[in-house]
Amino acid sequence: MANTILGRKIGMTQVWNENDEIVPVTVIQAGPCTVAQVKTKETDGYNAIQIGFGDIKEAKVNKPMAGHFKKAGITPTRYLREVRTSEDEQFNVGDQITVSDFSESKKVHVSGISKGKGFAGTIKRHGFGSGPSGHGSHFHRTPGSIGQCASPARVFKGVRMAGQMGNDRVTVRNLALVKVDEEQNLILVKGAVPGGSGALVTIRMA
Repeated sequence: MANTILGRKIGMTQVWNENDEIVPVTVIQAGPCTVAQVKTKETDGYNAIQIGFGDIKEAKVNKPMAGHFKKAGITPTRYLREVRTSEDEQFNVGDQITVSDFSESKKVHVSGISKGKGFAGTIKRHGFGSGPSGHGSHFHRTPGSIGQCASPARVFKGVRMAGQMGNDRVTVRNLALVKVDEEQNLILVKGAVPGGSGALVTIRMA
């Protein structure tokens, strides 16, 4: 049984739990994912599987990827991701990974690309405080000092400054798994996950 599956974020809604409480959930269409390649320690130096997810027209697949799918004998998929496995786990090319593998799980980790918000200053991006609002002040939304004087005469790496906000890989850990719908290949997790509607996400068992 694989501990990772790929999915597409559909959106957010709310459901009632057994205690008659409203729970905000994110609906994810997860799988089915097809094993496209199996890597072993003998041939590749480590154990892993390559899983594919999402429909794509064969005309849109380039020749190298078309040959890769043809060799595996599976239908081309839009996304391919590699998942590490242990030595005692046995997989074959063509195996299907479905949401039923997660039916016994209580919590999951969800990874994805966050929404891009463009160029942002330090107040919006890092939560810096602003200066006085009076007209006499010339310090309103500027970042302030970013380093020292003559020694060391440079700016240290990692100083928080203005720049691109969002559009980065984010992992939200230990989200409660509220419901697994095996008929429609849906997973409902409590809370928000990275990315907008339709974004690709990776779900791992916690």
